[in-house]
Amino acid sequence: MATAPVANQGASWRAQLGAKLVTAEEAVSHIKTGDRICLALAQSTPIEVCTALVARLMELENIVLNAGATAFNWDLPGLGERFTLQSMYLSPYDRHIYTRGDGDFTPIQYYRAGHLPPSLEGFNVYSMVVSPPDENGMCNFGDSQIMSKLLARHADLVIAEIEPSLIRVGGDNAIHVSEIDCLVERTMELPEISLPVPNEVEQRQINAVCGVIAKVLVPDRASIQIGVGSMSGQMMKFLDNHHDLGMQTEIIPHHTAQLVEAGVLTGKYKKLFPGQVVGSGIAPLTPRAELDYIDGNPSFALYDFNFTDDIRTIAQEDGLISINNAMAVDLTGHVNGESIGPVQYTGTGGQTAFVVGASLAGGKTILVTPSYSTVKGQRVSRIVPTMPAGSVVTCPRAFVHYVVTEYGIATLKGKSLRERIGEMMAIAHPDFRSELKSRAKLLYNL
Repeated sequence: MATAPVANQGASWRAQLGAKLVTAEEAVSHIKTGDRICLALAQSTPIEVCTALVARLMELENIVLNAGATAFNWDLPGLGERFTLQSMYLSPYDRHIYTRGDGDFTPIQYYRAGHLPPSLEGFNVYSMVVSPPDENGMCNFGDSQIMSKLLARHADLVIAEIEPSLIRVGGDNAIHVSEIDCLVERTMELPEISLPVPNEVEQRQINAVCGVIAKVLVPDRASIQIGVGSMSGQMMKFLDNHHDLGMQTEIIPHHTAQLVEAGVLTGKYKKLFPGQVVGSGIAPLTPRAELDYIDGNPSFALYDFNFTDDIRTIAQEDGLISINNAMAVDLTGHVNGESIGPVQYTGTGGQTAFVVGASLAGGKTILVTPSYSTVKGQRVSRIVPTMPAGSVVTCPRAFVHYVVTEYGIATLKGKSLRERIGEMMAIAHPDFRSELKSRAKLLYNL
């Protein structure tokens, strides 16, 4: 694969765009009552376009705004009256809106290459962030493609916000300016956001879980998928001593660039895209030094989420190991990765797809969780007898091979319910094991 092209500099690309280069206010002036607007998520949120759109929302009616994990607060006047907010993945910016019932969550659990998920069909306006065009008129999606190219090609009005400092990554990660109706140059300074730092207890849990996975469950030459999460997202830092690992994932986690540079992550034995780290985006808040290493580096490639997370694609990577976060796991191995009871907390993302796909690839599925959380000063077990009413089962137990807490590894693959319950109780926090045993006898006649 060729290195991602470098964009034209300064006035040359601005002149290339001509009348398509407009202010954010002019771009959103084309939005009309009844439009269905979809926005790129996370670090690809078009902040300048969103700000201009806010000024128009009270002029419009019956607007549907889909903003998954958007880095913008849509808790505004007119919410639920003049516009409806939808999301398939919640973030700290908007979680409170959905918790109180003022937003509509749209579940997505499967992806088909070349097709939008059903809940994202029918949006006629799409806005995203891109790089300035190169000499061939191609704008790169930078560190987050997700579904931008496909969504843009299904929209009637496409508004792109140009971020001059955006890195350029290869793969199927660019779009021609002819496919964009309006381009807005970002001029506002965005606030710097730091990664949350685990406290001492959380860091000990992370060290124990990720350390044992690296030592016991991830061999040299393995291909891995790492899910977004406070624990699973730390996994790459524990693989420094491995050899010839590969990565076929959805979101490329922090510390991946260092492993590529060190020769740990070579992709030499991958079946799909050998020699390349493949995903659909790079983790939000990835340090700039890592992004600069990835910029134009042929070892990295981004593709549409509906391709990377298509179970048919995943299953082709023989022996793939998927490592994902869990919010709760019941004694038989059902995993909830996205809700607190019936209240949506995040989204499914690609967890279900990778757990099923890695199973079909003859690999391993690993779910990680601390044994407990502290809620309002009280310790609450993450290992539960059965899921609370309304909880989402993100991963069915039959596809869950291993569950790991700071107390060890529960091996579930091929085990009976009795054996699974024993394995799960052994990795629960000791303070909860007696209660779990009593509940298991009552629930499962054991």
